Amino acid sequence: MSNSRVTQLGYLGIEVSNLPDWEEYATTIIGLEPTAIRGESTLLLRLDENHHRIALHTGVRDDLTSVGWEAYDESALRAIADRLESQGFDVVWGTDADARQRCVMGMITTHDPDGVRTEVFYGPLVQADRPFRSPRSIGGFVAGKMGLGHIVLNVANRDTSMRFYRDGLGLRVSDFIELDMGDAGATTAVFLHCGPRHHSIAVVQVPSPKRLHHVMFELRNLDDIGSTYDLCHDQGVPITSTLGCHTNDKMVSFYMQTPSGFQIEYGHGGLLIDDNTWEVQLHQAPSIWGHRAPTAPIPHASV
Repeated sequence: MSNSRVTQLGYLGIEVSNLPDWEEYATTIIGLEPTAIRGESTLLLRLDENHHRIALHTGVRDDLTSVGWEAYDESALRAIADRLESQGFDVVWGTDADARQRCVMGMITTHDPDGVRTEVFYGPLVQADRPFRSPRSIGGFVAGKMGLGHIVLNVANRDTSMRFYRDGLGLRVSDFIELDMGDAGATTAVFLHCGPRHHSIAVVQVPSPKRLHHVMFELRNLDDIGSTYDLCHDQGVPITSTLGCHTNDKMVSFYMQTPSGFQIEYGHGGLLIDDNTWEVQLHQAPSIWGHRAPTAPIPHASV
């Protein structure tokens, strides 16, 4: 099944209630590059040589609307489609117009057990003649063949979701983390990968009004994490979790709130997985250090 599985997290579709606020936030805080505007309701953003990785659509949900997963080629796409159908998932083949809209060669559409529109595609538009240029002075993102980063989803049933992503799309389990959710009780998150990045998706069984908990963007330079941490304080962007290091992927990161209420993890130095040697692990804490709820603004020293 090595070639009949998805290879990376390709793109996200997100419905947002305030597109101008999101454009300002995505460019001046995250550092994404606007690549196209479709009418007055859609903004496309890039973070590497792919035409776009994020599509923001005007709407009321302020949540994830679609997830795009890349496959090796058309043959792999057909194998994934056959496997999903054999497991009882409805699969619709995209038209040429659908593919052009997504800037890919071909695609299929299905839905995960929680109703998230899931697209699998091959042949993304890569603009090697147009290097990525962030509106900010940062060293760039770890993306390309690693994919755009990772997402964490709040799901109704962890095991059902895991079967869809593992057995349907072909991702592989990286590890598990036991989490204390306070009043919501205890739960165990499962982390899955489809390439060398430690995980491209994690699913957590927890009641939530939003399907999307967070999106992670990985930066090439550690200094960009620190400077953006300061920038959030300076610009009044709420930090939801302080700087810290995760137990499983060893990412040094912090979390900030988006204009839509879900979070962005801004990180550096994530662990890479070699499937020939990797062993699945269980962790009982999400972080080695840090990642605490902020209690007070960080004071600025005078010199």
